[in-house]
Amino acid sequence: GRVAMAAFVGWWATGAGLRFPGELSYGLNFADVPSKGLEAWDAIPGWGKAQMLLFAGLIELHDELFHSVRGTHYMKGGQPGKNMVPGLFDPFGLSKGRTEEAKAKGRSSEIKNGRLAMVGIAGMWATATLEGSVPLQPPC
Repeated sequence: GRVAMAAFVGWWATGAGLRFPGELSYGLNFADVPSKGLEAWDAIPGWGKAQMLLFAGLIELHDELFHSVRGTHYMKGGQPGKNMVPGLFDPFGLSKGRTEEAKAKGRSSEIKNGRLAMVGIAGMWATATLEGSVPLQPPC
């Protein structure tokens, strides 16, 4: 879910024309990246893609490791959506004063948002690869 959220926001931001200043890699400015999703992904050098995928994979791997060491894994009766990596979920302590009910509602909302992001990124990918596959969706 979190990877789909990041993918959806990245696709949307690129399509909206938002760019960081400077260079993405040697000889490739952020401003030179195309605004269409799959074209933008194709413009990223291979090592850049590998870094993004490795970073997302490391976060998920550490979450799995911390689940097995610090608590009950969500597949064995633990809380789904509870991030176990220290400092990753709430680095500023914004949820410190929240009740367990409020935290559970927040985790449930995050899971639902992740599922919606999966549908959203699948729809954007379908629109980009299969013309006319998503009604009322402009090309992306």
